[in-house]
Amino acid sequence: MKEFELYVITGENFHPGRAMEDVMEEAMQGGADIIQLRDKKSSKLEVLEKARKLRQLTYDYGVTFIVNDHIDVALTVDADGIHLGQDDLPLADARQIVGPDKLIGISTHAIEEAKAAEAGGADYIGAGPVFPTNTKEDVVDPVATSYVQAVKAEVNIPFVAIGGIKLHNVDEVLEAGAERICVVSEIVGAEDVKGTTEMFKKRLAAAKGEA
Repeated sequence: MKEFELYVITGENFHPGRAMEDVMEEAMQGGADIIQLRDKKSSKLEVLEKARKLRQLTYDYGVTFIVNDHIDVALTVDADGIHLGQDDLPLADARQIVGPDKLIGISTHAIEEAKAAEAGGADYIGAGPVFPTNTKEDVVDPVATSYVQAVKAEVNIPFVAIGGIKLHNVDEVLEAGAERICVVSEIVGAEDVKGTTEMFKKRLAAAKGEA
């Protein structure tokens, strides 16, 4: 998969009155490397329409596009991949459906889940939630930066730290060994989406010694 640092997930409840595609375009302008469409409430038709808009934008910006849960939508719009939770379709079954070339990401909350995802052929994993987060209704308890350290030490596929990551705590996550972070509300709910995205990119660069 293409190298990435900053993964941004949609969260329309954080920007009422602003079109989802406009907000996500600003995130891409600010340097988001991966965009994920996550919509657990809209109808399939509405999710498909949103996916079509984001697929076009991600083509325009050369950004990787992931669809959460909806494998049929991902295939319909030719998304780059899908992201699944622990209670979704098993990884092996999902791979059979999407084929060898689509990316599959798996959410993990414990080192056993991370290792199982790696062994099962996941392309990347989400590690979290690192901090308390309200972006999902069914969120599990925070795993803290100690889980980031464990994944860094024991898992060889790319991982993205996720969950409650803000500008005020992102350095803790990077110091724990994360090289890739996922942000939702702090970016999509920002007054200046592009500027906030750029600030996260600067923190990532500084952690790598590039700034």
